[in-house]
Amino acid sequence: MPERFPAAAALLREAIAGGAFPAASVEVGRADGSIWRDATGRLTYATDAPPVDRETIFDLASLTKVIATTTLVMRAVDDRRLDLDDLVRKWLSDWKGADRAEVTVRDLLAHASGLTAYLPFFRDYTGRFEFEHAICSLPLECPPRSQSIYSDLGFMLLGFILEDAQPSGPAFRGAPGTQDPSRSPATQFHRLASFFTAEPLRFTPPRAWRVRTAPTETDEWRGRLLVGEVHDENTWALGGAAGHAGLFGTAAAVGAFARAVLRTIAGEPILALPETMRTFISRTDVPGSSRALGWDTMLPTSSCGARLSPTSIGHTGFTGTSLWIDWERDLYVVFLTNRVHPTRTNEAIRRVRPRLHDAIVAELGN
Repeated sequence: MPERFPAAAALLREAIAGGAFPAASVEVGRADGSIWRDATGRLTYATDAPPVDRETIFDLASLTKVIATTTLVMRAVDDRRLDLDDLVRKWLSDWKGADRAEVTVRDLLAHASGLTAYLPFFRDYTGRFEFEHAICSLPLECPPRSQSIYSDLGFMLLGFILEDAQPSGPAFRGAPGTQDPSRSPATQFHRLASFFTAEPLRFTPPRAWRVRTAPTETDEWRGRLLVGEVHDENTWALGGAAGHAGLFGTAAAVGAFARAVLRTIAGEPILALPETMRTFISRTDVPGSSRALGWDTMLPTSSCGARLSPTSIGHTGFTGTSLWIDWERDLYVVFLTNRVHPTRTNEAIRRVRPRLHDAIVAELGN
């Protein structure tokens, strides 16, 4: 594929030379296919580290929230196994108290439940039962729907709800609150992903993937460099797969998902019914929030720069990943890095992301 985006490619190489991240992979495309791919850098900063290529796998971090969890919620809604206005207390028995009695599944998706953003539960808890009780027992930071607080905790709860919102039958006889692999959101997602991509995209990747996986952080808690092992500690304590993180994949795999989004919005029932997809990508009426359901939407100060359409949807991941979809332009941009290698303190990617997206849109000239 010929070089179509020289300014964007140069920016990536400049960022790697400046130490923003050691590895980067980009895919730009439309509903009918990719139009530009680039992979640059090495898996680590070592001069003899393997070079990045289009097969390099990244820890997608919070892209899990939109690629897996939000998509699975849409499908559960379409199947009438779940309703956006279901009360959380209907699904989670520990969700008690007058302050949270009216919080809904919709509020969790919109980051408007009042839950705090993050807590290091991994230090004290393991597994769903302990995490669920701890999250449901937390005091809320603010009244529900009064503001948006981007919350990993809310998406952990969505993962637990998805586990229980399953059809009855021999494969789903585990009691609510138990961990049955056949019921897990990870298993549900792997079945779904097979319909829109043959590229690597999964939770708890096999050891064979590690040789082409970009390392993330040298983790003091686990005492090792993380390669093919989820970076997020809370997800690790939940077994490597959770509603907020845990997914691994290539830029091509994320691009395949983006094309499925574009085609679903355009009218094909690939990920969900098109009308359901359009509901989920519409900005909520939560005061001061740019959030849709699961997705974020474009602001001039967003990581996607200032040139995408105002209706664009996207998300970022803590490890240095992002996906933005401008469905009015029929355009998506996948940008994957391991900016947390060897430490999460490196935040130089914040300056790179908007410049990269602006350079791509400027090149397209539409």
